[in-house]
Amino acid sequence: MSKPTDPAYHWNGADLDLDGYLARIGFDGERAPTLDTLRKLVHAHTTSIPFENLEIILGRTIPLDLKSLQDKLIRQRRGGYCYEHVGLFAAALERLGFGITALHARVTMGAAEGLRPATHALLRVTTSDDDRVWLCDVGFGAGPLAPIELSTEVGEFTAGDWRFRLELTRGELDSDLWVLHQFDKDGWVDRYTFAMTPQYRIDFAVGNHFVSTSPRSPFTTRPYAQRFLPDVHRVVDGTTVVTERPDGTSETRQIEATELPKILAEEFDIELTEIDAAALVAGAWRTA
Repeated sequence: MSKPTDPAYHWNGADLDLDGYLARIGFDGERAPTLDTLRKLVHAHTTSIPFENLEIILGRTIPLDLKSLQDKLIRQRRGGYCYEHVGLFAAALERLGFGITALHARVTMGAAEGLRPATHALLRVTTSDDDRVWLCDVGFGAGPLAPIELSTEVGEFTAGDWRFRLELTRGELDSDLWVLHQFDKDGWVDRYTFAMTPQYRIDFAVGNHFVSTSPRSPFTTRPYAQRFLPDVHRVVDGTTVVTERPDGTSETRQIEATELPKILAEEFDIELTEIDAAALVAGAWRTA
């Protein structure tokens, strides 16, 4: 598959504060478009920048321009959801010389019925020192912590101690359809499906509008945050806090809304201002 050449596809990597981004994720390795660098970047980004939807719950929009992404995810040291993560990561990869193509996935999470919209952002990546093609998913909030080789021979694999499985199937129109599975407390669950159709920034803008504004979106109804590390996956879903481990064990606890700012700071590295913390605690989501 050839890389799109339309200027509208580019990710403005030349405008990225690369030093600031690499410092944010704690990366001090070689700045070259190699497979080793890609693996280190995926691991560093995924474990350093949390997943969160708090701006939506606070009544704000989710801009995807690079200036806004850098201000929020780098300078304010906040998190974001897939479109924000991928927009920043794509700019970094482009700046470093990687080959990138954006993709969209349909999140399924084991749902047996109904077609869900394509609202999850991914990247197809190539390197300068390897002929293989890689899937990078830094914005799901639950790994993987490494690039996934896009090959029918991959099958089940581990990233750290976390288990995943990649399969190639045939879609309804007899087209290739990839399925990523993950192992969690419910056993093997299909996470999402995706095809190799290139996506442009405008496609992500449309998906972002749906995810951040639609009452059908899971991210417009309550606070949701994730922190994914090699040995633990933490989730806050409204006033429910879940701790998951690679072996499938998990713990769930209920909290008061007033505890959210403290838990977000201590367990998710999300520091809110006093004004935003108060607004979150008193938000309309509590009575929705």
